[in-house]
Amino acid sequence: MRRIDTKNIKAATYLAFALIPLSGFVLDIYIPSLPEMSSQFHTTPAAIQLTLSIYLITYGISQLLIGAFLDSVGRFLPSTIALFLFSLSSFCIANADSIKSIYLMRAFQGIMVATIVVSKRASFFDLYAGEKLKHYTSLFSVIWSAAPIIAPFLGGFLQVNYGWRSNFYFLGIFGIILMLLEILVSGESIVEKHPFKLKQIISDYTAMLRTRDFTTGIIILALAYSILMVYNMSSPFLVEKVMHYPANITGNAALFSGVAMMAGGLLAKYYIDKPFTIKIKITFGIQIIGAILVMFINQWYNTLYTLLAYIAILHIGTGFIFNTVFSYCLTRFATNGGKASGLSGGGYIIFTAAFSFGVIRSLSIDSQFWLGTSYLILVIITVFLFLRTKWINN
Repeated sequence: MRRIDTKNIKAATYLAFALIPLSGFVLDIYIPSLPEMSSQFHTTPAAIQLTLSIYLITYGISQLLIGAFLDSVGRFLPSTIALFLFSLSSFCIANADSIKSIYLMRAFQGIMVATIVVSKRASFFDLYAGEKLKHYTSLFSVIWSAAPIIAPFLGGFLQVNYGWRSNFYFLGIFGIILMLLEILVSGESIVEKHPFKLKQIISDYTAMLRTRDFTTGIIILALAYSILMVYNMSSPFLVEKVMHYPANITGNAALFSGVAMMAGGLLAKYYIDKPFTIKIKITFGIQIIGAILVMFINQWYNTLYTLLAYIAILHIGTGFIFNTVFSYCLTRFATNGGKASGLSGGGYIIFTAAFSFGVIRSLSIDSQFWLGTSYLILVIITVFLFLRTKWINN
């Protein structure tokens, strides 16, 4: 297996950062197209929203196994093959004529993207250590938040000008380009491979899950990400069906959402050395007060601007919490980089799919008031879990 060339480590690091947001990019790019897809396939909004949940569930579950698999066989070859198969599945979706075939391909994409993203996250544990590793892991969610900025904005443009299928043609071409770059500049990063022993893997995962702060951190990540997912699932119908704006406005609002998430992540990076529990508690307080205020304001004003107010207050806080807690979980078991990456990323994604789809099905989010209500419920549950847990770096 070709080892990564020392002179290419910097370029490979940049490529890894480019691939980490792929999971969110694949999720968000066709959000402005959800109403058109619902009409074209003559199905309900919930049936189209299920394509998001199916992708999330398979993406999450796959990470649980792929992390250990990559610790055994390496990072480079699996991620390269996965990029090719991801592109192929994107072209299949672009030519799909039934919702069931899209469900199948979205599940397959979840597995491929999990392979790509986990391998790239784990490569940082192979190449870096100490403060440099801490610095890079704190950038993961900041870089990841580029996807909610770029993807819906691009998807809105593609939807208005070329229709929903163009989103998946774009993903297919994009995947091929990334695969070629991977072959050119990257290589195998793992130094010591761990034998794939199922008993040992189960033992390692069990030990991690029995660590209360790690497990609670995964659930908090899921609740935080669910805020973004609930918005992503409901905003196209609020903006396009209730407010009667075109699809590109959905993309612009999603871009604003991504900027807010990234701003929160950058703030978390700036305050990385501040006491862990204090900065999280302050953020929770701001989120709760903000959600209540905007819900009351919504009684008199129900416009795109109040929707953006929700985003500004809640999503900045969400980005801050997500970045801080995700970095905490990833570095909690640094000696098992692949497993920790897979369990952290996979665990929170599985819970996110359940939480967000549960909220969407339980609450009829046909107004900003109910959107704010869903946010408030998720934040209060998060606060309860956080306060009941002892964290190691206060």
